[in-house]
This record gives sequence, structure tokens and C-alpha cells, in this order.
Amino acid sequence: MAKRVVSETARRRRRPTKQGQVLSHRLIVETALRMLREHGAAGLTARRLGLALGADASTVYRYFNGMDDLILAIADEFFGLAMTGWRPTGDWRADLRELGLRIHNAYLAHPQAAVLTASRVTGRPNEVATDEIILGVLRGAGFPDADAVRIYHAFIDQSLAFAILDAATMALPPAAREADEEVWRDTYARLPATSHPNIAATAPLLVARMNDSAYPAALDMLLSSASLGR
Repeated sequence: MAKRVVSETARRRRRPTKQGQVLSHRLIVETALRMLREHGAAGLTARRLGLALGADASTVYRYFNGMDDLILAIADEFFGLAMTGWRPTGDWRADLRELGLRIHNAYLAHPQAAVLTASRVTGRPNEVATDEIILGVLRGAGFPDADAVRIYHAFIDQSLAFAILDAATMALPPAAREADEEVWRDTYARLPATSHPNIAATAPLLVARMNDSAYPAALDMLLSSASLGR
């Protein structure tokens, strides 16, 4: 006998959890983000998520087709956060610069989750809407479609690559992160000019810059390069 099909709405829990909360897609995503922030990727399991929600672990699967589906939902949430409140100015370089910084900042607000999600392609509404806007900015600026896609590709990959790099640094244990940052001052700044003339000549600048993200500078370089190709 065929199993009765249960609608998505019927599968979802409407009774309050032990914490008195009514489960929702957003509540589960927000709880997962909190768990990633507090415990890292190893701490996010269906069982632990269920405990944090005050519900059985199987309840999560009423909303998501497995934990990977939840990870993709988190990735899409970041694009939604990045786009909240954004308005075009009509200046394509200024608009893309702000979009890039918004995407980067949205991921860095949740570094442990960013490491898990920034390399994923979700095909979900917020991601698709963001891609549509970026391509629209480029095509509206007069770039031929082939150039618009080439610049979009470099733009979004650069944004996400720096998000992973910078988030991985932020997700380090504090002691490890501090030790890495001190290397520029304690090692590079003390190298003698006789053996390392270029590092010695630029050491103060390296110490001042190298513990900050290079993303804003890289983004400006990308946009300048795109301008030259017009």
C-alpha cells in the first residue's frame, strides 16, 4: 500500500517546544548559527540542534532535507543579510564596492559558519537575487554580456575567497590568532637588511597592514581593472 503523502505544512511543528518556542525555518537557522559561533562546526549535529531547540532531533528534518540542506540555508541567509537595506546609486563602481563589502561583512559576522558556507553554491532566493543585481549593475553600466559575466565571476569569487580566508583567521582560538599576529612584529620586523633587504625596508608597513584584511584593497584593484577594460 502506498504511503500517504504528508504536506510540508503538516510536517512542520506548530506546538511550542520545551523552551516555549514555535519552530520555524528562521529559528532553526538562527539557532544553528549560534551553535556554530559557540562550538564550531564539530558542535553542529541534528541531535545537539534538537536539544538546543527543545525538540527531538527528527523535528529538524521536517524543515530541512538533512544537515547539508541546513548549511545551504545558512549560506543563503548571508546573502539576505548582505542585501538588506542596499540601494543602487547609479554609480556602478560605488555600487559594486558596497555590495562586495556587504557580502564580506555578512560572512565575517559569523566566522565559524562562513568557513562552512562560503564555498557553496545554493541556487536559493537570496543568492539568486544578489547575482541578478550584480549582473544588472554591470550590464546597466554598458559592459557587454561576456565582460559582465567575467567581472561578476571574479567579483563574487574574490568576495567569497576573502570571506573564507578572513573568517578562518577570526575562527582561530584567541591564543593562536594572537601568536600569528605577533609574527609580523617579532619575526619579520627584526630581519636584518643584510639578508632580507626588501622585508627590512618595508617592515613598518608590513607590521601596520598585514594583520588587517586585504579585501578592500583587492576589491578596489578589481574594480579599477574592470574600468580600464571598458
